[in-house]
Amino acid sequence: MRKRIDFNCDLGEGFGDDTAIAPWISSASIACGGHAGDGPSMRRAISLCLEHGVAIGAHPSFEDRPGFGRRELPATPEAAHRLVRRQTEALAEAGARAGTSLHHVKPHGALYNLAARDDAIAHAIAEAVRSIDHALWLYALAGSRLVQAGRAAGLRVAPEAFAERRYAADGQLARRDLDGAVIDGLDPALDQVRAMLQGGAITTIDGGTLVIEAETLCLHGDRPDAASFARALRTALEAEGVTVAAPGA
Repeated sequence: MRKRIDFNCDLGEGFGDDTAIAPWISSASIACGGHAGDGPSMRRAISLCLEHGVAIGAHPSFEDRPGFGRRELPATPEAAHRLVRRQTEALAEAGARAGTSLHHVKPHGALYNLAARDDAIAHAIAEAVRSIDHALWLYALAGSRLVQAGRAAGLRVAPEAFAERRYAADGQLARRDLDGAVIDGLDPALDQVRAMLQGGAITTIDGGTLVIEAETLCLHGDRPDAASFARALRTALEAEGVTVAAPGA
């Protein structure tokens, strides 16, 4: 069984109670102006992370606030490079003013899913991250094209799994419009996490099996119960002897 895992959550998106989530996570991906977020929200999220010793990351996305970055928009590799660089630099500047620096970059929503399967977009995002700071970690869906692109670019990559999302047979996240794609209950989410940590197979949304090896575990911060979910999951992990810490910490 894996004895160390990062536990990350999205912050600064305008949903839920970031103040109640931050004590239970080890890294955060902060909305930086695409799907959500602005200067004040970035500063608040950075301050929370500094208060609780949480590693700070950028969460760039398609610039689509009405769709919360979850609609796949037409994008060239050049456009993807620009938006990742622009949004990540905005958060990096806010961090520098607070006396800190970024730990990682994790694309959000439809951009994340597109990069997981599209080589050109994946390489554009990896190059954008490397052009900002080659020491940044890149969080990417485990087994995806973005993992491969990040490693090819010489970045440190943390393959990511999801506590409360079901998977399709090909290793992609099941579409949110499918029944059961989001795991609502804590117990089934914990069962999925335990299977991942033990190196066993999880059950896919179509009833198949899939083995996922990950270094970081994500909880979506826009869940109505995100704070209580984060606390329960962190408590359960530590009760089973798992150290929760950001990659490289």
